[in-house]
Amino acid sequence: MQFQTVDASYTSKEGCRLVWKGIDDDDTDIVILNKTELENLVEILQKNSTGEVELEDQSSFIRVNSDVTQFTLTNHRLLEVKTTVLQEQILEFAKIPHEPQYVYIGTKEFYPSVWIHDDEKISKESTEKTHKQSLIEAILFSEPENLRQDLSPTDLFRVFATRRSTRKFEKTKVEDWKVDKILSAADVAPTAGNFQGFQVFLIKNKKTKEALVEAANKQPYVDAPVVLVFCTDPSRVKLKFPPKILEKFSLQDATIAASFSLLAASGVGLSTIWIGMFDEDKVKAILGTDLQPSSILCIGYPDKKKPPKSRRKLKELIKVIE
Repeated sequence: MQFQTVDASYTSKEGCRLVWKGIDDDDTDIVILNKTELENLVEILQKNSTGEVELEDQSSFIRVNSDVTQFTLTNHRLLEVKTTVLQEQILEFAKIPHEPQYVYIGTKEFYPSVWIHDDEKISKESTEKTHKQSLIEAILFSEPENLRQDLSPTDLFRVFATRRSTRKFEKTKVEDWKVDKILSAADVAPTAGNFQGFQVFLIKNKKTKEALVEAANKQPYVDAPVVLVFCTDPSRVKLKFPPKILEKFSLQDATIAASFSLLAASGVGLSTIWIGMFDEDKVKAILGTDLQPSSILCIGYPDKKKPPKSRRKLKELIKVIE
């Protein structure tokens, strides 16, 4: 992987995206920094010093060395960039304000940090610092000594088991890095022929959310902190099948992408509600699109955490044909 550039964030005027490219066009790795993380990295680079930035999952790190800066990411290959190259681009990027880019859902994104440790500035405060528990770790682990463990893939089943829909959200703003992570989950969802026959609308505008409430049978939770509208886009599915089949593929693509986003939201400590009842024509008019909406996903912090509801037994769910 070759380091390419520093880009503006998709969902915020603050922070940035660090982009690596491979040989293939679709081989891309991205590290997202929020405002505080970018400021901390700038501080190290401005001083021409070495240091370490702990990433959001608290088991990944950015290590700034004199020659090479290393990105050690959980369950991922090591990413590297010459420190002089990173320093030049980061400091130049930090000089001017940036507007958020249009939302494009990229692949393989990783999310930084909650604190910084400068090798040349060791203080009593830093040495006595209590390790801060992230939301995902608070959900998955109960013992403090487990905080530094890598998250096992099997923990996904813990997310499945503890997920619960909510119909009342706190007004608390959802962090930009979590929104980026949720959007990235949609991008890696399986699709027909990998053509990704869907489009996601990230709704930030308050009046647009209010209009969607009316279009969705006046369901008030559509005015959530984060609202995603998933639409089908059969024109992207370049397969030689009749239009009706392509529409079916596109609907499946959009539905699976929404499911991945739902699980990603649960994985970072948020709650969701899936909206399937709405006036499709009204939603299209509100969004200003001809694409057919398939679902609305409302996301935020629940006003009250609830245990998952009981489900029917597997023997009632599964019919075995031998």
